[in-house]
Amino acid sequence: MDDNTVIMTVINEAWSAPGSLLDAFLESFRIGEHIEHLLKHLIFVAMDRKAYDRCRSFHNLCFFLKVEGVNFTSDKVYKSKDYLKMMWSRNKLLGRILEMGYNFLLTDVDIAWFRNPLRHISVAAHITVASDDFYGNPDDLTNNANSGFLYAKSTKNTIEFFKNWYSARERYPGEQDQYVFNKIKYEFSSRFRVTIRFLDAVYCDGLCHPRKHFDKICTFHVTCRAGLASKLYELRNVIEEWKRYKGDQRHETPNNIGHKA
Repeated sequence: MDDNTVIMTVINEAWSAPGSLLDAFLESFRIGEHIEHLLKHLIFVAMDRKAYDRCRSFHNLCFFLKVEGVNFTSDKVYKSKDYLKMMWSRNKLLGRILEMGYNFLLTDVDIAWFRNPLRHISVAAHITVASDDFYGNPDDLTNNANSGFLYAKSTKNTIEFFKNWYSARERYPGEQDQYVFNKIKYEFSSRFRVTIRFLDAVYCDGLCHPRKHFDKICTFHVTCRAGLASKLYELRNVIEEWKRYKGDQRHETPNNIGHKA
């Protein structure tokens, strides 16, 4: 993009297999409102060779993140050793992206996109993140961050924040990056003078506390579900709900729309 922003998502063989999460993720861009063009800015970070090959079959921006001694091909159980290794490998890569001078918007592949969420990201904040528990104030650090949908601006302060976030994993052994973020956000935002803002859940919704305001929604994250089959089922469901919503809109006559206004 013109402002050096890239969109990134992480895939493995299980998530990128035909008919799996990746196909539903891509479909949401095609049926969303004026967002299909964003795909040309999307970088797929493949955690294994088959995911990389699948990406290369339809896309140019594919990066193979090879981590020695770990097999990332299958669906990983939440908080298992391989799952944690995958999440922290991703976290380390994000820090490198910032060091290269790029801003990024990270999106998990179990997120449906319906409108452009970048419209709701403040240029004043260093980090903007989705929230599983949003309490109404985007500047309130007690909001529970979900690092699966995260924007970061490449600045010296943000780079230091990410370096120390990665190092903080040693304080909390056996925990993923999101858990650690919610523990260190108070200390590190103050120490490194990093402004953190939380996205309103009306725009960046999730399954933990679904609102489904389809007239406003930008993204929907299949949170609070474990396992590939469960996530895929819910992701397809919300995509079908969006299609029905858009179909209902098309069937409204100008007179009906006028009366509703």
